[in-house]
This record gives sequence, structure tokens and C-alpha cells, in this order.
Amino acid sequence: MRLVELNVSTASQGGHAVVTASGELDLYTAPRLQTVLAGLLRENVDRVVVDLSGVEFCDSTGMNVLLAAMKRLKEQGGTLELAAPRPAVKRILQVTGLDTVFDVHDALPALDVT
Repeated sequence: MRLVELNVSTASQGGHAVVTASGELDLYTAPRLQTVLAGLLRENVDRVVVDLSGVEFCDSTGMNVLLAAMKRLKEQGGTLELAAPRPAVKRILQVTGLDTVFDVHDALPALDVT
């Protein structure tokens, strides 16, 4: 079994953050994304965009991490958006109905992030 990593990087400025994930988002790698998102929540970021363009696969664990982060951000008055999901991830969002729960962009929206 080959181990697929999940790489997560963050760029933030002025209360906005872009989280870029690449690899596979599943039971084994989701905690890495969860840690990054939890850190942003502690920093009181009010808008998080998760760039999914590099995510090849996402299972229910990954979706739950995104949902939990969105819920906590909403409680703090913020938003969590998804950007540029690949067809496989987009299909999961559609099949589960989560495409109506998340704000999903076809491309990364322009943010004032350097």
C-alpha cells in the first residue's frame, strides 16, 4: 500500500486566509487539515477559502473536517468556502448534497492575500 500524503499550506492577510490542500484527504490525512483549520479559528480569521485544486480524493472524514470548520467559523461570524474542486471531489459534494451547504467556487476567488 502506498502512502499518499496531504500537503497543506496557508496564506493569510487581514482576516482572510487561503488554505491550499494537495494529495488525498481521508481518514489518515484529515487531521493535518483539521489542525490547520483549528489554528485559523483560534486566530479569529473571518473568511477561509480552501483551495481543493490539488486534492485528488476526499472521503467522508475529509468532508466532516470541512463541515466542522465551516460550522465553527459560522458561529464566529465567518465563512468557509471551497474553491476549484477536481471532478471527483465535486461529484462527492453533489452526491452528498454538500454542494448546497458549502459555497463552492470553480476557481480560487480573488482575495487580498499576498
